[in-house]
Amino acid sequence: MGGTTTAIDRSDKPGHIGIILLVAGLLVGAAVALGFIANEWAQPLILGLLALLSVVGVFGLFAFAIGLVQFSGRAARNDLTKAIVDRADEGVIVTEGDLRPVGSLFTGRAEVSEAIYRLATAARESRKLVEEVRLEPALGGRGAVGWYRIKVSPVRRDGRPATLWSVSDVTPERERQENAFQELQHAIDYLDHAPAGFVSIDADGEVSYLNATLSGWLDFDLARFGSGGLHLDDIATPAAAALVQAIRGHAGDVRVEVLDVDLKRRNGAPLPVRLHHQVAFGSDGRAGPSRTLVLNRAPGEAGTDGGSEAEIRFARFFHSTPMAIATVDRNGAILRANAAFARLTPTGPQPATIHDLVAPGGGLDRALTEAMEGRSEITPLDLTLAADEARSARLYLSPVAATEDGDGERAIIYALETTAERKLKDNIDQAQKMQAVGQLAGGIAHDFNNVLQVIINASEFLLASHRPTDPSFPDIMQIKQNAYRAAALVRQLLAFSRRQTLRPQVLELGDVLSDLSLMLKRVVADKVTLDVRQGRDLWPVKADLGQLEQVIVNLAVNARDAMADGGKLTVRTRNVERADCAGFAHAALPKDDYVLLEVEDSGTGIAPEHLDKIFEPFFTTKEVGKGTGLGLSMVYGIVKQTGGFVFCDSVVGRGTIFRIFLPRHVPSEEEIAAEAAVKEAPKKVAADHTGAGVILLVEDEDAVRALNARMLVSRGYTVHEAASGVEALDIFLAHDGQIDLVVSDVVMPEMDGPTLLGELRQRNPNTKVVFVSGYAEEAFRKNLPEGEDFQFLPKPFTMKQLVETVKAAMG
Repeated sequence: MGGTTTAIDRSDKPGHIGIILLVAGLLVGAAVALGFIANEWAQPLILGLLALLSVVGVFGLFAFAIGLVQFSGRAARNDLTKAIVDRADEGVIVTEGDLRPVGSLFTGRAEVSEAIYRLATAARESRKLVEEVRLEPALGGRGAVGWYRIKVSPVRRDGRPATLWSVSDVTPERERQENAFQELQHAIDYLDHAPAGFVSIDADGEVSYLNATLSGWLDFDLARFGSGGLHLDDIATPAAAALVQAIRGHAGDVRVEVLDVDLKRRNGAPLPVRLHHQVAFGSDGRAGPSRTLVLNRAPGEAGTDGGSEAEIRFARFFHSTPMAIATVDRNGAILRANAAFARLTPTGPQPATIHDLVAPGGGLDRALTEAMEGRSEITPLDLTLAADEARSARLYLSPVAATEDGDGERAIIYALETTAERKLKDNIDQAQKMQAVGQLAGGIAHDFNNVLQVIINASEFLLASHRPTDPSFPDIMQIKQNAYRAAALVRQLLAFSRRQTLRPQVLELGDVLSDLSLMLKRVVADKVTLDVRQGRDLWPVKADLGQLEQVIVNLAVNARDAMADGGKLTVRTRNVERADCAGFAHAALPKDDYVLLEVEDSGTGIAPEHLDKIFEPFFTTKEVGKGTGLGLSMVYGIVKQTGGFVFCDSVVGRGTIFRIFLPRHVPSEEEIAAEAAVKEAPKKVAADHTGAGVILLVEDEDAVRALNARMLVSRGYTVHEAASGVEALDIFLAHDGQIDLVVSDVVMPEMDGPTLLGELRQRNPNTKVVFVSGYAEEAFRKNLPEGEDFQFLPKPFTMKQLVETVKAAMG
């Protein structure tokens, strides 16, 4: 090892030029001398000389072959190599085949056998490899411990493969590394057990370092959690986390903030501390890991800062209050703010002035001027936050007495975020508007139903008295058909106002869609691809089958119209459990079990300014003559009356999706028994529409009452007519209650239908009643006693429907 030993060299000493000149001179002298000798003596001498030279030549070749003689250039190269190797700090050896000379250096040292094996394998495979081994004691008795770096490299010697081994003593280098590591360990130990806490937090809130002192204060076991497994939210209260993450700067900035906040112990208890928080910002403006000094301000603990308890209580109150508080100078620059104020701008740079916090306008400049003037009563401001137009806040300004130089705090600003309240108010306003429009539409539909009732009944009488060959027969039929069309429009208005009569039944939504598939394919036309995806094991729902089908068809028609150039219509169904409701981000959707029906198209989408109006009656974006504006209104009303919810999400240019949430229906024991009885009941034969009996007909519309009475009389019934509830009660008493059936309107002056029913039942509990109305049955059932028995017939109705209902009620 080292430079004290010499390299082994089997070559001879290099020759000299003088020897060659001497040999050449002797040969020339011999040739000249032969010229003076007689011929008879010259020939034997020449032969002898040639023989001598031949022997010398053969001997020289043999000596060169076995290495006794070398050329001068090669010897020179060996001398250079030898000099370099002799002066190297590494031990070097070249081996061919047998590796025992190297292995003998480490004989009996099991701790390095694996390294030697790897080196030997690399040597056999002509690969380079470096290994470091640790020996106790060191080679040659040079110390208790020695570190050695062993290298193998493939070389070629005289055209044959060989291996160059080098061994260097790296013990001093390792000792320097171990000393540096020990010094680092001592520094970490000092930092860990310093009387102050240290923490480092990156831009994402991950805790990259936490010293032992702070972990002890917070009751976190670093051996279990590790400083890299914690987040800022684990060790800080929400207010403290908001303040720490609110510190922002520009590229190259170094910000240092002093914060009085509460950290959070592992059990959730607060720990009052003062943070000296330093953050450096990189060239991209992103915050790097912080260097934060933490001073304990809890009384009675080691390392406690000497701050007063009053100061601690104020800091806790200031940063824990839900009201955002900030102080500003005369220019509106923010001088100090609490955690709630920082949460007003969770992303982006923190506002430097109060003007940066809110959108322009809104009277802020006027309010600031009043505060600078010292006015105590300043009107609160409802403003939109600049960072997010969907968020708003109410600001209260309070003046602060000016200092002598006029600088410093001049006003205190209190802010309450009103985003949730504004959304709630908007929802209430929208609901009230829809309710008002619904009441108007329902009132119009009720009055219009009476008109249609007269037209339909009159046309039926005319058709009964005219033959199909009569020239006026087609005109009468046209009147009747258009009356039915008008009745359909009225039903849409009633559907929106949720005053139509529904006949709910337990449905499997999958079966409904399967039955509608063929109709939907015809509705969407050839350019639109229909994709129906059914969920598995759908829960039952309770809805009116016809109305639910109308909802799906209306949505499909709207989707088709939005894809004039073709596209894809997707109809999906699936169950939505109570726990999944929050994922839809609809505040108006209560947590419950629903069956979800989604209708999605890839059409033009709906503009954001129209989304809040699409369910209003007569609102449409279609061309004149291509839509009534009642389709989505009917969808809204039917879904609401069924107890469900409908929402719309749309992106212009990408498409629209309607989501309908229908409540899961859990059948009662009575419903299960009734369904079984219906399945077992025999089919009914065609009913006879003639009958006999005394009927009291109560209707405030004269024309409607006259035609209905005419219908019933034509079928064999005795009819007494009344124009109001009071008149009906008088007729009932005049006949001593001997009335077989009362057919009454619901909405009437003086006394409405439900009140009349109550009066009649007091006088005759067995009185049978049929209510007729353009409103839904549920609209007035709530005004009746629980369990009250009656029949219901929605307006407008045909003669056949009236007679069938009357006969069924009389039983």
